[in-house]
Amino acid sequence: MPDVPPAARVVRSIAEIGREAWDDCFPGALEGYDYLAAVEAAGLAGFDWRYAVVEEGGRAIAAAPGFFTDYSLDTTLTDLGRRLVAATRKIAPRAFTVRMACLGSPCTEDVGLGFSRDLSPDRRAAVLEQLLQAFETAAAQAGCWLLAIKDAPERDRAVWAQAARAIGYQPASGMPSAELVIDFADLDGYLAGLSRATRKDMRRKLKALCELRIEVVRDLTGLEARILELYRQTRARSELQFEDLTAAYFTGVLAAMGERALCVVYWAGDELVGFNLLLQDGVTLLDKFFCMESARGPALNLYFVSWFTNVRLCLERGLQRYQSGQAAYENKLRLGSRLIGADMYFRHRRPLVNRALQWAAPLLADDPAPQRGAA
Repeated sequence: MPDVPPAARVVRSIAEIGREAWDDCFPGALEGYDYLAAVEAAGLAGFDWRYAVVEEGGRAIAAAPGFFTDYSLDTTLTDLGRRLVAATRKIAPRAFTVRMACLGSPCTEDVGLGFSRDLSPDRRAAVLEQLLQAFETAAAQAGCWLLAIKDAPERDRAVWAQAARAIGYQPASGMPSAELVIDFADLDGYLAGLSRATRKDMRRKLKALCELRIEVVRDLTGLEARILELYRQTRARSELQFEDLTAAYFTGVLAAMGERALCVVYWAGDELVGFNLLLQDGVTLLDKFFCMESARGPALNLYFVSWFTNVRLCLERGLQRYQSGQAAYENKLRLGSRLIGADMYFRHRRPLVNRALQWAAPLLADDPAPQRGAA
């Protein structure tokens, strides 16, 4: 019997693929099946979820999450780009809002592409191209004109460049993620690796610890309303706003992931003033969302208190890296992190518009290096 060639399909729920098949492409991934299922169940408004998979011989050999949404093109523009869009919208309110299909998830650290361990590296670009083409077909059927790939990590740049650019995608700089390598024995060793000025500043800021009660929890029952309030205050201060999370996201991730998820809560007296949703495995502590009260959070230096709390958790649990995600790069570099690059890719199904997007690419978000963002 001749070999059956690989086939790609796109489905609306990750349950249609199944945990075993999905996680076979993401062995050990923190943001694997359980995490994505929790995101899907969280009721995030405006997102129509999709999951693309390539199968061969009855097994998944590549997979990635995706979504369809109405996308405002000024979401990731520079200040100049936003001003141009704002001026245009005075004449045409719906200008620069398009139906977009994006490979990746708004709630993951990168695009979330996975390959089976049995798939040889020399086949990955061809399989990825097949996955992209299936996703594009589903996008066209849903009326999506703008196609995007979110935060493809630099370690996979060669595969993405070959597969995505072969079918007309244009590259643009994505937002890097920050990580701190835990190569010190204790907090004193960590502080010793920072600059003298930073050490002095951190010791001063950490005096706020005496005003706080800090707990590690895995259940937010009874705190849902306050958690959502703190999230909304934090979101209102953010430069880049895309997804709008629900309380069910935070409680659902904790419920779905068991010991791989935890939440650090920060109390000032009887008032919850901050919280930090974290994921963990035997190697990495992944900082998903840190939220704090707009008034008391900065006064209590809560961002820096939470940073050192997370470093302490890494040390106590024998973890090797603290991944603190995107934005607030100036603080993260100052505190010893390094940046891991990422690329975006995009194209429009109309060739003339696609050429216009190529021209507009320099107006996309600047490389968000040290000067960008602050907690």
